[in-house]
Amino acid sequence: MAEVYDLTVIGGGIHGAGVAQAAAAHGYSVLVLEQTALAAGTSSRSSKLIHGGLRYLESGQFGLVRECLRERALLLQLAPGLVRMQAFYLPLYHDTRRDAWQIRAGLSLYALFSGLGRDTLFRKLPRREWERLDGLNTDGLHAVFRYPDAQTDDAALTRAVMHSAQTLGAALKMPATLTRAECGEHGVTVHYDDGQPRSCQTRVLVNAAGPWVNQVLARVSPTPPQCAVDLVQGTHILVPGALQRGIYYIEAPSDRRAVFVMPWRDNTLVGTTETLYHGDPSAVRPRPEDITYLRETLCHYFPQHRHDEPRILDSFAGLRVLPARPGTPFSRSRETILFTDREQQPRVLTIYGGKLTAYRATAEAVLARLRASLPGKTPVADTRALPLHPV
Repeated sequence: MAEVYDLTVIGGGIHGAGVAQAAAAHGYSVLVLEQTALAAGTSSRSSKLIHGGLRYLESGQFGLVRECLRERALLLQLAPGLVRMQAFYLPLYHDTRRDAWQIRAGLSLYALFSGLGRDTLFRKLPRREWERLDGLNTDGLHAVFRYPDAQTDDAALTRAVMHSAQTLGAALKMPATLTRAECGEHGVTVHYDDGQPRSCQTRVLVNAAGPWVNQVLARVSPTPPQCAVDLVQGTHILVPGALQRGIYYIEAPSDRRAVFVMPWRDNTLVGTTETLYHGDPSAVRPRPEDITYLRETLCHYFPQHRHDEPRILDSFAGLRVLPARPGTPFSRSRETILFTDREQQPRVLTIYGGKLTAYRATAEAVLARLRASLPGKTPVADTRALPLHPV
């Protein structure tokens, strides 16, 4: 006899884990199918930041920034062993794209959206403190701003959220691959393989497969509507040497894109790039030109690396899912898109995009969108109050 669930979630990244946790907290029965391992894709290949997205203010994405800053504050309370505040430094040079008044205005708005608490204050560093900034290049430097934001271990956070979901009753099968799904009037028959063919009945199928989302939809019958997307590759490199002061938010000298240089496990992580990717998401790898781009950016701002070509300890690449629109990936909206197979009582919901920081809010939005398709249940917990611990 086939098992029966209220929700079946495809994907064990941060959004799949978040939906599983939220659904289980609402009292629903949940099955998560993950094809390899938790956080095996983008959720272990991000910039490891829990932040509002300071640069999104410039493109008017105020709602996204406010939401992420609210979620950052919540995660700092719920996951103190996984999320911690860091000092961020934003240096301004004579050729920096933005003037000091623009940075000050943006940081003021960022602090306002953060609630103007102790952990939201920023300041302009006096010149006497510049020499303490981990060897930052001071040639042409005319201002440095310091502001607070947060950092995490993205894979560890994903595992913690999934563990929380499981303690609430969610089932995880891994490795398990969706083979096909058939939509009926009141639900979906899900066929999958976890070493042998299996099937289950579910009221709703949630597609949280990240860069594989449209591949998953191709296995659903009848095929649900799809959102046209671009896969955008982001590469990071890890080099020797630990930063002592915090995280640096700099502009790549070649194209003025934002790049972070940050401490990571007693070394230095540099990223990210943004290039369109075509091909199998499982085959994404750092491109040599992207490694060169990041290495040159690091050397430009931290001259101590020029004398000894930075040794690459590690490099990795992940994929963002962005709406397919004209313009560079860097300029596009980061808003999350929830796409359903039908307007009334949806049976299939696909998550396109999504921010690591806002995973919990995204999961709650998914549950709200699916309310008409799910039975009435008594909530057993509130994700705003569920502690998250390293596992």
